[in-house]
Amino acid sequence: MIAIVDYGMGNIRSVEKGFAKVGADVRITSDPKIIADAKGIVLPGVGAFRDCMKNLDNLKLLDSIVKEIQKGKPYLGICLGLQILFTESEEFGICKGLDVFNGKVVKFRFEGNQQLLKIPHMGWNTVKLARKPPIFDGIQDNSYFYFVHSFYVAPEERTIIAGTTEYGIEFTSMVWKDNVFATQFHPEKSQELGLTILKGFKEFVTAQ
Repeated sequence: MIAIVDYGMGNIRSVEKGFAKVGADVRITSDPKIIADAKGIVLPGVGAFRDCMKNLDNLKLLDSIVKEIQKGKPYLGICLGLQILFTESEEFGICKGLDVFNGKVVKFRFEGNQQLLKIPHMGWNTVKLARKPPIFDGIQDNSYFYFVHSFYVAPEERTIIAGTTEYGIEFTSMVWKDNVFATQFHPEKSQELGLTILKGFKEFVTAQ
């Protein structure tokens, strides 16, 4: 069973439907015990970093999620589920994250002609693979995925970067280290290629 963490924000049902399409056994939950019993964790979400951390803290989920990651349990973070893995975010003032990875979450800042680019970055864009995670089996370099975000992660450890995307600047759009996979884009909104990623995560979890 894969636990989809419900902390009151984001597109939980669309993620659940995506996993159902690839035959995964998923359960939406905010119960730390169920998360501990699950074979894998998915943390999706859209919205403000601070609200996300506050909601997870109120539900007593912060320590449990970090503990399960440290145990080696497969984790898939989507959008906010990627960003909260880092040390801190500058959104609405500095807010601490889970600090699984060293680095910050920063806002797009454009100058000159780049100011014509809209924030949030919304719509389809390509992901250039720096390293190919096992959950990306069958997906080609520079494939298109769906994005919607105003902030992006800036990792201090370059070795965790698995994919980058161009939007005024080149930013990190995917990270991977051992059991942790996380994307800035939304697999559940990215049609067949997105489902391929969800299937890849399901198979990674099953293999553990």
